[in-house]
Amino acid sequence: MQNSQPNSSRRSFFAGAATVGAAAAAVVAIPHVATPVAAEPEAVRQPPEKGGGYHLSAHVKHYYKTTQL
Repeated sequence: MQNSQPNSSRRSFFAGAATVGAAAAAVVAIPHVATPVAAEPEAVRQPPEKGGGYHLSAHVKHYYKTTQL
């Protein structure tokens, strides 16, 4: 006659293996997390009185470069 319950040592082995794997992944990932370097802010421009406000910023230039084929 077979036992209806799985071996508890097998359960604890797989639970421990999962815990060790998660801890190893965390240890590997943590040193690569870096604090972002604060970039110098662009000069604050006053919004135009009659609407508009579009200006060619570094962000817009980067977008235009990514759309070129």
